[in-house]
Amino acid sequence: MATRHGDDWQVYDEAGRRKYLTTAELARFLEAADCCAPLMQALCYVLAYTGCRISEALALTTDQLDRDGMRLTFKTLKRRRQVFRSVPIPATIMHLLCALPLSADGRFWLMHRATAWRGIKAAMARAGIVGPMACPKGLRHGFGMRAAGRDVPTNLIQRWMGHASPVTTAIYLDAAGAEERQFASRMWARMPSG
Repeated sequence: MATRHGDDWQVYDEAGRRKYLTTAELARFLEAADCCAPLMQALCYVLAYTGCRISEALALTTDQLDRDGMRLTFKTLKRRRQVFRSVPIPATIMHLLCALPLSADGRFWLMHRATAWRGIKAAMARAGIVGPMACPKGLRHGFGMRAAGRDVPTNLIQRWMGHASPVTTAIYLDAAGAEERQFASRMWARMPSG
């Protein structure tokens, strides 16, 4: 979870360790997810590819799966009023979800949040991912960081993640700093070597 100090919060913990998965860690996590049972595999992929919260994923029903538009619609948590958001998904996730057995009420997962959390943590451990990022929230933060690092417009990141304010979304833009490394590289190239 991002650290909150009044209005100042970030994707690093109190010790300065990142709370998001890198692209390499995500690849290892998804490889580990491929060894899980179909229900857990699908949950891992949904969390990684949509940036949703674990409770939002567990509440998904078949009615929230837009097969034609290749989208999932989540009921956004942490809002006083009911808000829905639609997030595009790749065909791989559509196939994973369509292959799952559904409950009588159309839900994909009938597991408790704690059970799902433990399943995600186990996949993280199999992938060799340890630290504050080795949890479902690390997948959410990783989604935000990847979107920011690949120049996805701020309003889309905000909508996909269900943020009420662009100020919340801005932490990913500030932390990603995709161009920052390019600027630093140009500066280093002009420095005298020792």
